[in-house]
Amino acid sequence: MAKQTGIIKLKGTIGDISFYKTTDGHLARGKGGIDPERIKNDPAFQRTRENGSEFGTAGKGGKLLRNAIRILLQNAKDKRVTSRLTTQVLKVVKTDAGNPRGQRTIQGGTFGLLANFEFNINGKLASTLFALYTHAFDRVTGDATVNIPVFKPNVQIAAPSGTTHFKIVTGVAELDFENEAFAFDNDETAILPYDGNDTAIIDLTATAPANSVLPIVQVLGVEFYQEVNGEMYPLKNGSYNALAVKLADKV
Repeated sequence: MAKQTGIIKLKGTIGDISFYKTTDGHLARGKGGIDPERIKNDPAFQRTRENGSEFGTAGKGGKLLRNAIRILLQNAKDKRVTSRLTTQVLKVVKTDAGNPRGQRTIQGGTFGLLANFEFNINGKLASTLFALYTHAFDRVTGDATVNIPVFKPNVQIAAPSGTTHFKIVTGVAELDFENEAFAFDNDETAILPYDGNDTAIIDLTATAPANSVLPIVQVLGVEFYQEVNGEMYPLKNGSYNALAVKLADKV
């Protein structure tokens, strides 16, 4: 593909050239490719069909996870989170040793590969929250907990310029990839001052269905605010908020 330059940017098709806009700018590419019917039926494209099927599985799985944690994700994501998450889920699919190629599943793979996935490259949890914390999940009760001992926010949280307050958030999602369904719960602190004073001990609990036999994902994040005339505003529309997968577990 080629990148469009100049003052006037084109959209649409002229002859055999398609012009379009992406997050990388205005691009152009020529028409072409293999007949779709041949890809569907020609034995020579068996591997292509298998790859396409598993890519579709990963795409649906990533969408299910995004939808499940939407209430938190809408405050902490980058422009490429969809493609990045699909790529990571595809890695899980490819580790499924129990199904033939082209039919491998997310739940049959190494689900733990999703652990530590960062939803916002511009504000990674790993480089934002330095306070010591523990997290745990109990399948019997369904409780997903986060514990953070007393800490000084302006020492152990790397906040963007302009931050006056912050909030710690967590959530847990039960994911039924076969039926494209989920259950979700979340918990959060109050909006706390970003200063040098010690916080109280933070204990958060989000609850998934008890005794679940489905894959579980637990996420943890930090959201930043700026106080103006007594009102709290998401700092820079949340572009530096952090959110990451801390647990990806299956039976």
